[in-house]
Amino acid sequence: MSIEISKIAQGLAPSATLAMSARAKELAAQGKTVYDLSLGEPDFNTPQHICNAAIDAIKAGHTKYTVASGIPELKKAVAATYKTDYALHYEPAQVVVANGAKHALHNAFFATLNPGDEVIIPAPYWVSYAELVKLSGAVGIIVPTEESHDFKMSAEQFENAITPKTRMLLLCNPSNPTGTMYGRSELETLADVAVANDLFVVADEIYSKLVYDGNDFVSFPTLRPGLQDRTIVVGGVSKTYSMTGWRIGWTLSPLHVAQKIGELQSQETSNPCSISQHAAVAALTGPQDCVASMLAAFTQRRDYVAKRIAAIEGLSCPAMTGAFYAFFNVKAFLGGERADNTEQFCLELLNQGHVAMVPGSAFGCEGYVRASFAASLEVLRESFDRIEAFLR
Repeated sequence: MSIEISKIAQGLAPSATLAMSARAKELAAQGKTVYDLSLGEPDFNTPQHICNAAIDAIKAGHTKYTVASGIPELKKAVAATYKTDYALHYEPAQVVVANGAKHALHNAFFATLNPGDEVIIPAPYWVSYAELVKLSGAVGIIVPTEESHDFKMSAEQFENAITPKTRMLLLCNPSNPTGTMYGRSELETLADVAVANDLFVVADEIYSKLVYDGNDFVSFPTLRPGLQDRTIVVGGVSKTYSMTGWRIGWTLSPLHVAQKIGELQSQETSNPCSISQHAAVAALTGPQDCVASMLAAFTQRRDYVAKRIAAIEGLSCPAMTGAFYAFFNVKAFLGGERADNTEQFCLELLNQGHVAMVPGSAFGCEGYVRASFAASLEVLRESFDRIEAFLR
């Protein structure tokens, strides 16, 4: 008897961003020069003081198992950061350190959702949201949003999507893939709907430090009294400190939820990497000028990408106020001989122009493509020269 694949695994879609990056690497291995704008990964090296902390941790022998939910020093540092930055009070016991923010999301879903529960997910959404919800046995209810409204879900749309089975709102702010960000008043209307319908919220705030144009990021639990008791905040060091490969994320949640997430993680993965945890402590408690420097570079790149998109007739893009993505409209270039959809569009662009981007269909929004501007100006300049040549 051959090994059969489970129905759960059969229904799982691979990550489109990783798939596109893998195809780009294949072309590069063939000797092609490929300009990869597909991954949400800062191109900067991890700041040296963080790397030094990891080396020191190795030398000190911090290479054994840790507490499954994270070392006390890191949990304390995470709680202190949210108190300083957002005036949110969490006890270290309410923090669970995970193997990256993706794992933190997985923990949140598996600890709180039952088969058949419904989770409201505004689209466009990050590629892994729908699949992680599906893995938990719950059902993702996708709410399409429009470019004309900066891809933000309104309170009315939220209300209309609620059924007796709805338990959770999953909200990414600032947004991957759109690069837009909800303001305080917009978030307050969503919070009021959640409270009125007795729902809880998973707030993915991994890009909270990557905000442009003097906009203020507002953490979801701060919006209304008592909202902290019905919110699970997801964060991490990957984007802010260019530590994607270190795999450190976290959840902050009510104590009973945090305890169960910790128990779940103890059975799944034991602990996050001990060395990476000590590096993350240095990231949060050390000098923050590295964050300001990277944000300044991202701002310059964002401005350049916005200028290039605006200069190409037929393309449009909402204002990019957070994260490091441009989510632009390519509908004028679909159909005919080139491509019928954005997946074909991106494959043709990669094969002909050697530029890798991610199709909007992967994010639940056909007609758009996502380009990461977490790349040097030189790479962005050459990429958009090639994109423009491909389109014309």
